[in-house]
Amino acid sequence: MKKMSLLFFFLAFHWSYAQNLTDGAREKRIQGMIKKMTLQEKVSLLHGNSKFYVSAIQRLGIPEWALSDGPHGVRAEMNRHNWQYAGRTDDAVTCFPPGTAMAATWNLDLTAERGYVLGEEARFRKKDVLLGPGINIIRSPLCGRNFEYLSEDPFLVSQLAVSYIKALQTKDVAASVKHYAANNQEDNRFAIDVTMSDRALHEIYLPGFKAAVMDAGVLTVMGAYNKFRGDYCTENMLLGRTILRDLYQFKGVYMSDWNAVHSTEKAALAGLDLEMGTEKENYSDWYFANPLVKAVQEGKIQESVINEKVANILRVMIQTKVLDPKTRNKGTANTKEHQQVAYQSAVESMVLLKNEKQTLPLQMNTLKSLAIIGDNATRKHCSGGLSSEIKPLYEITPLEAITNKYGKQVQINFAQGYNKQSSQGEGSNKGQLNTDFVDWNLIDEAVAQAKKSEVAIVFAGLNHDFDSESFDRTHMRLPYGQETLIQEVAKVNPKTIVVIIAGSPLELSTLQNRVSSIVWAWYGGMEAGNAVIDVLSGKENPSGKMPFTLPVSLSQSPDVALGNYPGRNLKVNYEEDILVGYRWYDTKNIKPLYPFGFGLSYSSFEIQKTISDKETYKNNETIKIKCTLKNTGSYDGAEVIQLYSSQTHCSVLRPSKELKAFQKVFLKAGESKIIELNVKCSDLAFYDEKSASWKVEEGEFMLHVGNSSDNVPQKIKIQLEK
Repeated sequence: MKKMSLLFFFLAFHWSYAQNLTDGAREKRIQGMIKKMTLQEKVSLLHGNSKFYVSAIQRLGIPEWALSDGPHGVRAEMNRHNWQYAGRTDDAVTCFPPGTAMAATWNLDLTAERGYVLGEEARFRKKDVLLGPGINIIRSPLCGRNFEYLSEDPFLVSQLAVSYIKALQTKDVAASVKHYAANNQEDNRFAIDVTMSDRALHEIYLPGFKAAVMDAGVLTVMGAYNKFRGDYCTENMLLGRTILRDLYQFKGVYMSDWNAVHSTEKAALAGLDLEMGTEKENYSDWYFANPLVKAVQEGKIQESVINEKVANILRVMIQTKVLDPKTRNKGTANTKEHQQVAYQSAVESMVLLKNEKQTLPLQMNTLKSLAIIGDNATRKHCSGGLSSEIKPLYEITPLEAITNKYGKQVQINFAQGYNKQSSQGEGSNKGQLNTDFVDWNLIDEAVAQAKKSEVAIVFAGLNHDFDSESFDRTHMRLPYGQETLIQEVAKVNPKTIVVIIAGSPLELSTLQNRVSSIVWAWYGGMEAGNAVIDVLSGKENPSGKMPFTLPVSLSQSPDVALGNYPGRNLKVNYEEDILVGYRWYDTKNIKPLYPFGFGLSYSSFEIQKTISDKETYKNNETIKIKCTLKNTGSYDGAEVIQLYSSQTHCSVLRPSKELKAFQKVFLKAGESKIIELNVKCSDLAFYDEKSASWKVEEGEFMLHVGNSSDNVPQKIKIQLEK
């Protein structure tokens, strides 16, 4: 044992020594390049020279730096100097389901596979930085960009972000985690001033960014549009220097969102490295262009500040082999393997919310007729949402998929059901206006088709007139008269199934007692249709879990209940503090329609024999929880084991429970597995505002194990001591 310990010590020392040599050589190379640059050349690396590029310095072997939008696919090529697409024929890519769908898989391995694919496709398209993931907390159900983000829970966000970023960056592409920080609404996003407690900031809104930097080693961070405590995020000393640079020790590139810079000196001193997208026609007039050169020449900013920024840019270029192209990943795109990952991502994201009388899965071998109803049965969604819009190689709709798979054996009766009622282009919430019109002609046609079919499936939900960057939703209801449509269809067909296509919360309480089955299918990417039909037909077993709470009504949501959305006079105070999402509902004893982490299966699972490795722990130890998970049903499937913690007595308010660990487990019918979940005692801490540090109090904690935030039947009591 002694020899083994010495061997481990030697190997660890050798790795650390080698790593220091590598880092030292890299930093020496960076400083050597900086010494050769003029001030003007240095500054040319700190701002865009077009919509998505940064200038080259050819004489020093520094190529143009290429950035691209890409939360769930590499965006099609834009013109260099305007927002029009270039019209190329070689820029179609693999399109994944957006962020909330990724979170609904609760599958870290699958999230990594997505990262690998997007990294390969970014390199194939000769991109150096892929702008994503978006990890802002889903504070309000109405935020237009919720579909791009991940969850209301900071732990789930952190785990997914780390998995994705680590994988993506192995392909010599830099991720850009965004939007730092507190960008939780699109309404007034360029001016809204956000205020919250330090505790809410560190416990809820920053953990994802902290994990991205300190655990995943993310290479770039994107500053948000909004203000935080009076200062824009891109010129905020607390965010940019105190937290990002000093506390998190971030050595990468802190860039602006497009047109998010408002000053030269203030932004430069607050740690911003790269200015992108400023709406000034002459690039030399940007804040980090000629005005920055002038500020140095006049002594307002030290040249050492410029050197620091250039070093950050070069460091990321070296780490992604931009300066060493012969050894760099060349990438691939649109392979069968990539498309399979996109398909699996769509399948595992789907959440079975309700399934009375086992209406699902459909018995396709005996089914004779099927009504397919709704605009979302035929609508393609990949190309919507503004900066997240993708040009997919193909996109399969639900109607196409069921026709291709079963059209020869089942009579498929299609009805439009409802229409997208806006003719407005994207970028304005005008697409949401006058969308409550009930078209009885379309409803009558749908009812007729449902009446003559054994089963009716209504593809309902939203589109990118509602789920989109640059504006929030005006309500949480189903638009276009869909509630009336579903009501009338269900009257004539007791086997009515509703499939929700949407990326953010909706009010579904009126549907709950009207239909037999509800499936939340998200925007499914290029394989959306194939995935949803395979789930409905039983070829695939749904295993998704909701990454956010579905309230009974908008008035239950804490931001609305407390009157703190969207704010007043361009100011918003997060009065709900740490009680975001299920933390609010559980702590306030408010029962939502569907809780966080909820999702059914065609199979059934049982958690048994939950034990901890001991009863008392010290702060520096890890709690090890074991349980047995058994698939007690007749279908192969997957369950997500979720572990929550609560503190029995605490000196401050703590949520009723908080997610601390989870694992997605795949089991054959009848199979059992022993599952281990680990929680560091330090992760049971709260942020103590008095000491400005994390604090773990001694005393009793409860660990709750189950399959959603409100179904945690297995409980273990542990004790923490100093």
